[in-house]
Amino acid sequence: MKFMKLGSKSDCFQTDGNIRCVATELSTDITVHVADVKFYLHKFPLLSKSARLQKLVSSSNEGKGDEVHIHDIPGGPTAFEICAKFCYGMTVNLNAYNLVAARCAAEYLEMHETVEKGNLIYKIDVFLNSSIFRSWKDSVIVLQTTKNLLQLSEELKITPRCIDAIASKASVDVSKVDWSYTYNRKKIPEENGDDANWNSVRNRTVPNDWWVEDLSELGIDFYKRVIVTLKNKGLVSNEVIGEALKDYAHKKLPPSGKSVKIQHNDVLKFRSILDTIVYLLPAEKGSISCSFLLKLLKGALSVDSGERVTMELVKRIGQQLEEASVTDLLIRPHDGEGSTAYDPLIVKKMLEEFTTQDRTTEIEMEHEGEFQEIRRPGILSQASKLMVAKLIDGYLAEIGKDPNLPLSMFLGMAEMVSSFSRPRHDGLYRAIDTFLKAHPGISKSERKRICKLMDCKKLSPEACMHAVQNERLPLRVVVQVLFFEQARAAASSGSSTPDLPKAIKNLNCGSSRSTNTNNDEDWDGVASSQELRALRGEIAGLRLGSGVRKSGENRINNTDKAAISKMKGLIMSKKILSTIWSRKEKGRDDNSGSDSSESLGSTNIDELKGTPTMRGRHSVS
Repeated sequence: MKFMKLGSKSDCFQTDGNIRCVATELSTDITVHVADVKFYLHKFPLLSKSARLQKLVSSSNEGKGDEVHIHDIPGGPTAFEICAKFCYGMTVNLNAYNLVAARCAAEYLEMHETVEKGNLIYKIDVFLNSSIFRSWKDSVIVLQTTKNLLQLSEELKITPRCIDAIASKASVDVSKVDWSYTYNRKKIPEENGDDANWNSVRNRTVPNDWWVEDLSELGIDFYKRVIVTLKNKGLVSNEVIGEALKDYAHKKLPPSGKSVKIQHNDVLKFRSILDTIVYLLPAEKGSISCSFLLKLLKGALSVDSGERVTMELVKRIGQQLEEASVTDLLIRPHDGEGSTAYDPLIVKKMLEEFTTQDRTTEIEMEHEGEFQEIRRPGILSQASKLMVAKLIDGYLAEIGKDPNLPLSMFLGMAEMVSSFSRPRHDGLYRAIDTFLKAHPGISKSERKRICKLMDCKKLSPEACMHAVQNERLPLRVVVQVLFFEQARAAASSGSSTPDLPKAIKNLNCGSSRSTNTNNDEDWDGVASSQELRALRGEIAGLRLGSGVRKSGENRINNTDKAAISKMKGLIMSKKILSTIWSRKEKGRDDNSGSDSSESLGSTNIDELKGTPTMRGRHSVS
């Protein structure tokens, strides 16, 4: 720390409670009242350097003695004592901690060069320019001390010059920065002086954010001005500024969480800090991590920052939503507002912002006097879409446990990412199953609509195994999963399995269209455990029969009808499956002309009963 020593005489000030006097042979002839402290001094040394004291003494009532009252002097009795000692030529040590108070007091007392050459104001200004503003540590300390004398410090240009000095040093290339610039940094073991390689430590590379920790000690108003000046200079990267804001928020804001209670008196303070941090966020995407933005959002909701700040954060998060995690998105409603455990509406707004980036934009540009329409595709990559789709699947699986979550909210968010291609729909299936488990009272049409979101062909074998035992799914979904499971098993074993009938393919989670309304309702019904076991047996029999066809076209159609007729006890009607299967087989036989030596009808009921089934049921909730 830099300091300046003024005067050469020994300190003769004596203190007795609230009384200060100079120990000399000459009796004092003026009393100066500063707040509740009395100074018994001499006129000559004071009046020779202070124009204000000259005016006050000349206007005082001589009948009551020479008494001067200056209760409003900046810095109070301590600052006045420094000025008085300077007038007497006594030794005074000025440093970053008392410099501002002394400078403001000298300004109040009008200790200018016009009164006497080499006066206190001149000497302090020289010290500020030659030492303080050239030192990183002293500049930060001086800036902090101006808080108590802010108005006069602003008028004297001390505060803005400190801010500019700090911003200039933080903008210096790191190759020209020495570790001694930082004074809050914890020392590494080698810096204690015991290491023989100390010189190599001195020359170690300085990180780009070396100044971040020191500036975190500033109040929010000064911090804002420093960061704005840094951004205006344009010499510090947005990533470093982002790290600085993150460090400041970590130190100044309370941790987020349901158990954290903010005192009423602190709400305004925290709101001011958070609003300022959001204002200072770099505009460039990626300069701030999505996790940090979500923490700011949770903090903004807890202190009720307002719609503007909240929507700004929502917009920023939505632009880089692929970086978020499911835990980050579990945002609780402010003060228990709403009926749901978490706030899905605010996450939906983030998702809307994300999908907006994928829309085609139309721009009209004038060319040779005519306007031409230019279409620009969205900027989202397939990888980003896939990550967000998986993120929303996981998020829906979490909030789907809430029985108060509306179906419209679940469907709305799921449909927004339905166009995002992903190789597996296991996450979506888990979300759907979780929602169905927590909402057993939804209607058949609602159950059908929610299952329509899922593509059964994209379920893993494990998910298929669970789905065929899931009593919460509509029957059409179970049928489709079983067919795809059999086809996949046959393909993996290398056996010949016919293509799935087109009508079964059209049963993709309720997408088929039937002319029979009653049959459609049966498809949408929920199968019982007995029906599921019987259905698995029938499909196994169908697969067995399809693998050994060697008869003619007419025989195939007759045996298919016979096999389908065995499913009368199931919810689905004989008419649907017979039509589906016969049409498919007729088309195949017309092309191949092959015969089947063993018909599907040869499979008896006892064989079907002996077909292995999965009797246990479980949930992935």
